[in-house]
Amino acid sequence: METTRQAKISRLLQKELSEIFRQQTAKTHGVIVSVSAVRTSPDLSVAKAYLSIFPGDKAPEILESIKASAKTVRYELAQKVRFQLRKVPELQFYIDDSLDYIENIDSLLEK
Repeated sequence: METTRQAKISRLLQKELSEIFRQQTAKTHGVIVSVSAVRTSPDLSVAKAYLSIFPGDKAPEILESIKASAKTVRYELAQKVRFQLRKVPELQFYIDDSLDYIENIDSLLEK
């Protein structure tokens, strides 16, 4: 069960990460990266960010690029939340495939 503090920090991180990725993807036309959810560990040392990447065929290579630049993203995040958080959690990135899962369920139900 997520505590109130975890939920607030997760929302803050989601908002700021979304802004960081929006600024980075503005340079690469045709690619959209959105942060669908952020889950923080109980000790607030690790944050798992779930990303929705459009178009889906480029998702694995974009995710690898984001993972490679995780330290830079964490630094940019720290600059944005330095007055709200004392320590910025370590970031882990995952592809959010919930939309693909929903589409699969819908297609199975139609059959």
